[in-house]
Amino acid sequence: MKTLKIIKIGGNIIDDSQALGSFLSEFSKLEGSKVLVHGGGKLATQLAHKMNVPVKMNEGRRITDSDTLDIITMVYAGKINKNIVAQLQVNDCNAIGFSGADGNTIVSEKRPTQPIDYGFVGDVKQVNTKTLEVLLNHNITPVFCAITHDENGQLLNTNADTIASELAIGFAKHYKTELYYCFEKNGVLKDINDDDSVVENINTKTYQNLINEGIIADGMLPKLNNCFYAINNDVNKVCIGKPSMLFETNSLYTTIEK
Repeated sequence: MKTLKIIKIGGNIIDDSQALGSFLSEFSKLEGSKVLVHGGGKLATQLAHKMNVPVKMNEGRRITDSDTLDIITMVYAGKINKNIVAQLQVNDCNAIGFSGADGNTIVSEKRPTQPIDYGFVGDVKQVNTKTLEVLLNHNITPVFCAITHDENGQLLNTNADTIASELAIGFAKHYKTELYYCFEKNGVLKDINDDDSVVENINTKTYQNLINEGIIADGMLPKLNNCFYAINNDVNKVCIGKPSMLFETNSLYTTIEK
């Protein structure tokens, strides 16, 4: 069974053109099949301010009304996605940009309006990998933005971490899938002020202990929930840390285990 790497990058890379260029150069050199998933960074918020569209958040999550959906579609599926694809071509990595609507790859349903109405936000219900497998067999790299659809013509803003885990699970039937969440820290840290205090392995039992101790909290909770969701649904390997974990053998990072 072939190995497939699903790699998710966030705003700390997307918002820094030099960091993005460096990452994409290294990413292009990774051998074997791979899929890149990216978030939106700060650009959507900046454009919303320029267009006088209010930015509404709840506990760090964007509330997506129709005007906001227009902006994030332009930014995520347009500006950011195509910029990444263009830079990959420069690095001899043939790539195609995707939303969930393209090739009917990721189908979502609009999140219920209770207890909080997040607007046009989607929760993934189905991943279709057939089109993507054809591309991967021809050494073409899919690049996913954080937009899905509901099969009724409606685009939906969808969490990029969730898209990455759902893709990894969807491919697990036919590939040995590895999921990597790249962000600004070396991994899950015992001390948020010490970047070397990495918890190198977390399983279900130690995860609960880390939550009880307050080491894992706030924004790390949904990220780790996606990690465990993947590892408990046949994904072979799940890691979280800086992008260097992909390219350097002595890099510190956190591995998620059952």
